[in-house]
Amino acid sequence: MATPKIQHTPSPEGRDERPKSSLWHAILQFLKEWTLPVAMLAGTVIYFVFAFTPQLETAAEFFGPIIDTIFPLFMFLILFVTFCKVDFRKLRPVGWHLWVGIFQMLLVAVVVAAILTFHIKGDNLVLMEAVLTCIIGPTAAAAAVVTSKLGGNLEEMTSYTFLSNFLTALMVPVCFPLIDDSAGMDFWQAFFLILYKVCLVLVAPMLLAYVVKHFIHPLHRWIISVRDLSFYMWGVSLAIVTGTTVKNIVHAESSVAFIIVIAGMGLLLCLVQFAVGRYLGHFFHRTQEAGQALGQKNTNFAIWIAYTYLHPLSSVGPGCYILWQNIINSIEIIYARRHHNEHYS
Repeated sequence: MATPKIQHTPSPEGRDERPKSSLWHAILQFLKEWTLPVAMLAGTVIYFVFAFTPQLETAAEFFGPIIDTIFPLFMFLILFVTFCKVDFRKLRPVGWHLWVGIFQMLLVAVVVAAILTFHIKGDNLVLMEAVLTCIIGPTAAAAAVVTSKLGGNLEEMTSYTFLSNFLTALMVPVCFPLIDDSAGMDFWQAFFLILYKVCLVLVAPMLLAYVVKHFIHPLHRWIISVRDLSFYMWGVSLAIVTGTTVKNIVHAESSVAFIIVIAGMGLLLCLVQFAVGRYLGHFFHRTQEAGQALGQKNTNFAIWIAYTYLHPLSSVGPGCYILWQNIINSIEIIYARRHHNEHYS
């Protein structure tokens, strides 16, 4: 007996709804796979729409301060969600932490020594300051989010993030007065100011995550049950950061050629730091973790120290770096997802 064919019933309007469902599924799949590039493109497009549409000028002025106020809270929530997945008993220094930290200090020493030895001044000094801020900046707190997405060790990454911030707090007050007389910073004042910012960015969400994980179990179970929650929240924050970065680059008071040179140096540094980090990490079977630790920088912090203590134009370096590092993050995540799908197909 032949099996009767099951016919799909068209919608009352006479349209087949299956293409819509397939299209929606394809769109969602595309957004999942290309989250970071889409976020960066969205941030860029939104900035240019608001910047070059006179009718939206009032809206831009209204939403600008709101975004500036909300963004730190948003980053707090991203890290809180990430730290809810951390096993706090495993937070400890490991072997690769030492070598990644040593390489960062050596690279900083080479740049500072070059500035002092060759008495670099003018635009060349601004370029070297841009390079320095891209190196001396601490590991981004969001590096833990990417590492988790890549299947790396979240606890080791989180531990190094704290160590990296402490290392930066030591290096900045030592190095900046040597290369820029106008920096005029007191070591202990700068040290404790940086540590204060670290506490706000890292320690506070970690303490809250610890409390929720050990004492508010229903909320903790719900947070960890939402897959990739922190990653997609970070995607939204990346759109905001990208828009701000593009704005700073567009309004930089310098020639286009000089901006391109700074951007090119940022790209070179980004590739070198990711590559060296992965090379050091492979000796400890922690390629992904060490690569993110050395390559993914807290560019917001780097921009802040450049504006505060060095020539403001040097902040374009870490501003461009954020674009390069997230392009690399995107490639890593896409490759890891495809490799995972091929492995289980």
